[in-house]
Amino acid sequence: MESLRIEIVNPKAKSIIKNLADMDLIKIKKEKVKNEFTELLAKFRKKSDKAPSAEEILKEVESVRKARYEE
Repeated sequence: MESLRIEIVNPKAKSIIKNLADMDLIKIKKEKVKNEFTELLAKFRKKSDKAPSAEEILKEVESVRKARYEE
């Protein structure tokens, strides 16, 4: 068995792929999308006891954006 990763450019291609799967010529498996931000937070938290939570980071980003746009 050979596995390929395909990026669909035209929505019509998706229906063709579904038809191939319906004919049992191929199998479609969904990949779990990696969340790079979550992985980065996990990496930081391993190295620190007081790593900020996602909510704390979001608050900081919002405050920096607010300050930037007020100037």
